[in-house]
Amino acid sequence: MTRSSVFGALGLALVLAGVSGCSSKKAAVYEHENFDDSGTFSRSFPVSDAGSCEAARRALLSQGYIITNSGANQVVGNKSFQQNSENHLQISFNVTCAPDVSDEQRSTMFANALQDRYALKKSNTSASLGVGVLGSVSMPIGSSDDSMVKVASETVTAAQFYDRYFALVESYLPKPKKVSKAKVEAPKVEKPAVDLGLPEQAAANPVAPAPAPAPAPAPVAEPAPAPAAVAPASEAAAAPVVDDSQGSQPVAPPVEAAPIQVQQDAPPAEAASPSL
Repeated sequence: MTRSSVFGALGLALVLAGVSGCSSKKAAVYEHENFDDSGTFSRSFPVSDAGSCEAARRALLSQGYIITNSGANQVVGNKSFQQNSENHLQISFNVTCAPDVSDEQRSTMFANALQDRYALKKSNTSASLGVGVLGSVSMPIGSSDDSMVKVASETVTAAQFYDRYFALVESYLPKPKKVSKAKVEAPKVEKPAVDLGLPEQAAANPVAPAPAPAPAPAPVAEPAPAPAAVAPASEAAAAPVVDDSQGSQPVAPPVEAAPIQVQQDAPPAEAASPSL
């Protein structure tokens, strides 16, 4: 085989390898974006947009996120993770709340997390030293300048990550207010209508006839009082009671009252009998 044929076969092999490499090229990332509503990044809640965003803010604060921006319908927070001495990870959380068109007391929360990776980059400094015979010589110096450089940035697409976050947000939603029971009112007592002598009123409110007065009871004759007994004269004049507690002089017995003599009238003289 001549040298020319060898080079021709090698060139053909390289061309075929290049063609096969182009055919196995991966599809672009944006080709996987179907824009289907999978529900991974959104969730609906039965509260207003301000209430759902406040719950989102409290949920991030409870997990150690630093809130960098907070509004009525938007919350932004971030949290840092140190994996090792040379790698650093930061998650930025963005939440947007939108009210529903049909119901103002319902809202939809949209959340997405961005993951940024940082790596430690070391850069040594060197200095040039001039020598007359040898010329310029570069010599490294021991000092170095270390800095964290972003090496990757990616949106978190794990459905379980957002499910856990939305479940935590639901626990911070405002509770509905309890409706107090209506007070039981006492039945109203209707006052009797005043009779104005109108025929319509008399027909609507008929008046019952007044009951006939009961006959007065007949007076009962009281029995005549019995005559009081007259006490005898001897008992009427009671002797005065003299206090002899000191015992100074003997007390004379009471003087008996003299009997009252009643003078009787002389009997009428008998008529003289006629002489025979």
